Amino acid sequence: MDMNIQKYLAFIKTVEYGSFTRAAERLDYSQSGISRMIKDLEREWEISLLERSRSGVRLTSDGLALLPYAKSVCEEYRKLQTQVDEINGLQSGIIRIGTFSSVATHWLPNIIKKFQNDYPNINYELLLGDYTEIENWILEGRVDCGFLRLPAHPDLETYFLEQDKLLVVLPANHELADCSHFPVKALTDYPFMLLEKGAKAEISEILERYNITPKIHFTTWDDYAIMSMVESGLGISILPQLILQRVPYKIITKELDVPAFRNIGLALRSKKNSSLAVKRFLEYIDYR
Repeated sequence: MDMNIQKYLAFIKTVEYGSFTRAAERLDYSQSGISRMIKDLEREWEISLLERSRSGVRLTSDGLALLPYAKSVCEEYRKLQTQVDEINGLQSGIIRIGTFSSVATHWLPNIIKKFQNDYPNINYELLLGDYTEIENWILEGRVDCGFLRLPAHPDLETYFLEQDKLLVVLPANHELADCSHFPVKALTDYPFMLLEKGAKAEISEILERYNITPKIHFTTWDDYAIMSMVESGLGISILPQLILQRVPYKIITKELDVPAFRNIGLALRSKKNSSLAVKRFLEYIDYR
């Protein structure tokens, strides 16, 4: 990569993470290397880009003014590399994917394995987040495509992949372990573990739709933490069926007596303007 582009990336990532150390980890550089590149920029441009303190770094007014242009240069460089990759016929390249944990665990390994067999020189970058974060990453160009819940932001191209049931998760010895369908009203009778992060997710939407106010004892975005707590008898929960595959916990799952599901899809800004690597990758989604 052109050294000036690398300096711009060092500047952008340091601002993004508020730390030389975290930017260095992200770009696989030493902390001193990141600091030196930014100092080089400041010397070349004869301005101060960042204010440094023990708590981290923050933009100066000059840095704030120049940051959008640095981002624009890096984005144009990415587009240049995309064209080079297309000319080379997928002999190199990188695919950046936004995803949430269940897709990363149960779909992506099979998809990437098949794709890698055919295109071994393509590299991958996976970013795990919630639906809102993934949408923003796609819109900002941070990732090329992302798996998320539909419907998504109207500016994104989306492709429906699968309807994923939402199941009640119970300890193995729960008194309703033998019921055919778990009564939605009974969700209020037991301590509840809520899977949620940031903006409201599908679990809260279902609770609101049926006017259910459970006794929420714990809230997290970690599916496996919830399963472990349910196994220990600390309460019940609702989780997507996709994440409940091949789990090592002694838990029982039940369908609700009302419709409960999420629609999983793939989103990107524009398939037409995507790199050849991304376009080919989309053809392998059915290998999930």
